[in-house]
Amino acid sequence: MEFFIDSFKSAILLALSLDPELFGIVWVSTKVSFTSTLLASLFGLPLGFLVAFKEFYGKWLLITCLNTLLALPTVVIGLFVYTFISRRGIFGPLDLLYTQKAIVIGQFILILPVVATLTIAAISRIDERYKMTAMTLGGNGIQTAWAVFKEARFAVIAAVIAAFGRVIAEVGISMILGGNAKGFTRTMTTAMALEYDKGEFVLAVALGIILMCISFLVNLLFNFFQGRSGTK
Repeated sequence: MEFFIDSFKSAILLALSLDPELFGIVWVSTKVSFTSTLLASLFGLPLGFLVAFKEFYGKWLLITCLNTLLALPTVVIGLFVYTFISRRGIFGPLDLLYTQKAIVIGQFILILPVVATLTIAAISRIDERYKMTAMTLGGNGIQTAWAVFKEARFAVIAAVIAAFGRVIAEVGISMILGGNAKGFTRTMTTAMALEYDKGEFVLAVALGIILMCISFLVNLLFNFFQGRSGTK
């Protein structure tokens, strides 16, 4: 117990000292997570909206596939992407392996289903009368879609925040595709795993504290926007 308390105190002091190595790791982790979340939102939000808004053949199968991908382990995604971007892979000549771009690609695949399925759920919850009213008032397809989107905006924002919370804490993809290179591809989770293996608990605990603070903030925002969507 004394060892844990001492490590915790040292970790707090390390975090407050604005240690360059510590915050370099935080910066890399935040950067790749934000980038992958942005890309997943650009593709996932329109996909989720179209699936929820339109009726088409095979819709149930697509939704089932998206829901299935929610449970896909990060290690599986990492290995899948690895086969394509390794030297013997199709995209090997692009030299993507062990770069931040590789991590972004893997994280994008991880959270695209999260954004899409939560967007589908958000749009599906909107009363059909909003759509009918917009059409009755002479709105075209885009205007009708925009009216529905405005009603679901808080739930959609919550979907994006949930995706970021999912990806900031993953470790398998970052480890396999990033290689945990110091100052380049080392994220908070991979650094914590490395420091634990080395027996250096102070940096690992400091990173854990920062990660918990980020996760708390993300969940706070998620609950806020969920609450706002529930009152609409």
